[in-house]
Amino acid sequence: MMRRLFASIVTGTVAAATCAVVAGEHPNVVLIYADDLGWGDLGCYGSPDVLTPNADRLAAEGRLMTGAHAAAATSTPSRFALLTGMYAFRQDGTDVANGDAAMIISPETYTLADMMRSAGYVTAVIGKWHLGLGRESGRQDWNAPLDGTPADLGFDYSYIMAATADRVPCIFIEDGMIANPDPEHPVEVSYTHPFDGEPDYRANPGLAYKQQSSHGHDNSIINGIGRIGYMKGGGASIWRDEDIADSITARAVRFIEAHRHEPFFLYFATNDIHVPRMPHERFRGKSPLGLRGEAIMQLDWSVGRIMQALDEAGIADDTILILTSDNGPVIDDGYCDRAAELLGSHRPWGAMRGTKYSVFEAGTCVPALVRWPAVIPAGTRTDALATQVDLLCSLASVVGAAVPADAAPDSRDSSPAWFGSGTGEGRAWIVEQGYTLALVTPGWKYVAPSHYPGVVPWGVAVPSGCDTVPQLFKDGDETRNVARQYPAQTETMKLMLDSIVGLRHVSSAGCRRECDER
Repeated sequence: MMRRLFASIVTGTVAAATCAVVAGEHPNVVLIYADDLGWGDLGCYGSPDVLTPNADRLAAEGRLMTGAHAAAATSTPSRFALLTGMYAFRQDGTDVANGDAAMIISPETYTLADMMRSAGYVTAVIGKWHLGLGRESGRQDWNAPLDGTPADLGFDYSYIMAATADRVPCIFIEDGMIANPDPEHPVEVSYTHPFDGEPDYRANPGLAYKQQSSHGHDNSIINGIGRIGYMKGGGASIWRDEDIADSITARAVRFIEAHRHEPFFLYFATNDIHVPRMPHERFRGKSPLGLRGEAIMQLDWSVGRIMQALDEAGIADDTILILTSDNGPVIDDGYCDRAAELLGSHRPWGAMRGTKYSVFEAGTCVPALVRWPAVIPAGTRTDALATQVDLLCSLASVVGAAVPADAAPDSRDSSPAWFGSGTGEGRAWIVEQGYTLALVTPGWKYVAPSHYPGVVPWGVAVPSGCDTVPQLFKDGDETRNVARQYPAQTETMKLMLDSIVGLRHVSSAGCRRECDER
């Protein structure tokens, strides 16, 4: 068995019955990438505390995955891995990015969007970006066309937030330019110093009239909310937080309608559950969980609008629709929004341990729903071990694209698990990234030792999952470290993880060749 696991470092999977997915020609692909959505935040995953009828319908009409993982426990590295097919720990500078970060993915890097374009798809990214813009950090001219945008990474259209809602600049960027520019109020951004005369949380916290900060978020005040970083100007181009979901959802629907007669790939990255949680007024007072619950309801509304647009365009049956998240849930992430106070019996992390930021399972084990009526039987459920880093090669297999041998080094063709007509066998192993790395195999989890504190020092009750000694967990129980009881298993998994981390490149073509030969 151990020999098979070491061999799987190259192939990425335990031998499955089939490596092919029967598909029609060029199904559309819509990837809804939620933000900070927990495994226990959807009704279809057993939560009685949230109303998510559209996500529940998606699960009922397609596949619900219980073993799917984001590549990392935070936003930027997960998004990097999703789009590149490469774990973020392989590249420096892929930690959580500021709003003035340069574009983290090199234009020379082959991306998920490049792959879809090569197969004849029109491509778009709409919503949260958080992968940097421009060629040099802190030197962007936000009032001119940006050099270094999603267009350089294979996206034909983009309407994005530069980073996150809690980081400046608080403006949308459309095809490399400020959306709705206001020439009389040019945008300036700094992550080092405030601008004279602009509202500053540290100087005047009372000006944050919409939401006070619990930690951090103490720089510029925009729309009555403290942010990370300083911003001046913007005028009419500044978003209203309550309208973010409406704005990006409207453009996603418009993109679907405009391209209904040709194959398209839509990467729709929502913002809702990320702080500051400011759902539209029509959702207020609708959830006993308060703003966080209302943000989940707003996300579900967006999912419903996408599904409605596909139905009305008559293309739902020939569209792969995916809903998943960049990382797990967090309760207090820097604002006094009463999320902890109103949590009650709700468990966003389900039965798992950990949160966003954590190498424990709830940090990366995320909801994943996939509907493809032409192939996936309704009501399918799978516990296959899966990772989002495989979506590049898995979708390439579905659409018939050839991925260059030197691209997507960590991505494998796991299309049977994600998109197959059966339940599909999953990965032999995956890597999870928090403040240390973990290796997960069916039945076992090894966490590499780290001197990072066991509790995130700047957060509130956020466990990092780190320890100075090796940790080994068995059968999903992360409360008991059994490394001493199973020293051989611990050493084997340590060596496996060391091999994976040291493997600078594995041909993404390897899995497909293996599949073709069987």
